[in-house]
Amino acid sequence: MIRGSGATLLAGNLLSFLSCTSSSNTNEEIVPTQDNKCPFRISLNTSTISGYKLPVREQIELCAEAGFDGIELWVRDVETYMQEGGTPEEIAQLLKDSNLILENMISFSNWIADDPEKREEGCRNMQKDMELTARLGGKYIAAPVQGLISFDRNKLSEYADRYKVILETGDRTGVTPILELWGAGHLNQLSDTIHIATGTGHPHATMLLDFYHLYRGGNSFDSLRLIHGAALPVFHINDYPTTPERTRLNDSDRVLPGDGICPFDELLPILYQSGFRGALSVELFNKTYWETMDVREVLRKSYEKTARVIEQAMK
Repeated sequence: MIRGSGATLLAGNLLSFLSCTSSSNTNEEIVPTQDNKCPFRISLNTSTISGYKLPVREQIELCAEAGFDGIELWVRDVETYMQEGGTPEEIAQLLKDSNLILENMISFSNWIADDPEKREEGCRNMQKDMELTARLGGKYIAAPVQGLISFDRNKLSEYADRYKVILETGDRTGVTPILELWGAGHLNQLSDTIHIATGTGHPHATMLLDFYHLYRGGNSFDSLRLIHGAALPVFHINDYPTTPERTRLNDSDRVLPGDGICPFDELLPILYQSGFRGALSVELFNKTYWETMDVREVLRKSYEKTARVIEQAMK
């Protein structure tokens, strides 16, 4: 999908960056140092460890222990904590004490549904989740296009109007909804995602992209050259295998960065050149990892392999 030699575009400009990691030790663990000047934050979407069914406080503590800069929490996990007597402010304090940025909250609502009643209910749910995110100290919440029975490209402008509604809710709550592309979902084309986001005419409109989802949807990675990366707060990082073929890949097929065929050596320099300086957040749903590794090993490998692909791409 890549045309040309994107990996060499920034060679001269990036030589000034120090390694994202120190030298590997004998067990291949990469140890971060305070002197590192990695151009991106390395963060974790807690989907990556969801198979262990850990309470949200433990998710945060283990993420910090593994060296991540930020975290993406799921609304449902925070709600479970609250149902057991905890408060969002306690989680906000734990994040602060752990030196973790709350990059984004993962939430699902029917804010874009065709049915007006379902859409209104979905917008109310989105507002509730935004208000929770604000109490946690977060500024962003994922907005996948839940509730659409089918996707009609003749209605792109209408979809933009629906996205604008929750963006305006975001103006009131201080939390921006990020329009999310899913490779096997209704909104699987970068061109459509850009159309909807730009069609809002809203200054905070933005997109949540993902290397696997872009590939799964059949998008050309060259299209990343056309986006303004500085407007993207977070980008999901993961890898994908050679088999099964692209159109048969499932979310659970995603693998750790560097263990598949994603051309990070070309893509990360493109992202950097586009102005992206946000979080590369590891997002996996790999059941094999949960069955063969303990949670600390998954977290260690998630961090070190992500750091390694960044280091190799940005030399």
